[in-house]
Amino acid sequence: MLTQERFCQIALGFPEAAQGSHFDATDFRVRNKIFATLQPRNGQAVVKLSPDQQRLLMETAAGLFEPVPGSWGQKGWTRVVLEQADEETVRHAMTMSWRSVAPKSLR
Repeated sequence: MLTQERFCQIALGFPEAAQGSHFDATDFRVRNKIFATLQPRNGQAVVKLSPDQQRLLMETAAGLFEPVPGSWGQKGWTRVVLEQADEETVRHAMTMSWRSVAPKSLR
């Protein structure tokens, strides 16, 4: 199980990562582009992936990731099941997410 606190620490460990808020969620951004969110009330964590990356993670880490319902999920936004997740797998997913929005000069 990965705690909400640890999820936040991982997100803030990326170069130029900053914490903000978006609707009722805590978000994590790099140069104002969101790569992950966390809803502290219900513990839902989300990372931004491509649809291909989403499918790959759902196949290789079954039960740890699921598409966000609706069109957001079809675009690759992926829920992380923190209750079953391990740090290494979440760090890998979040790295892909961070890289998807970070400028080339940071990658």
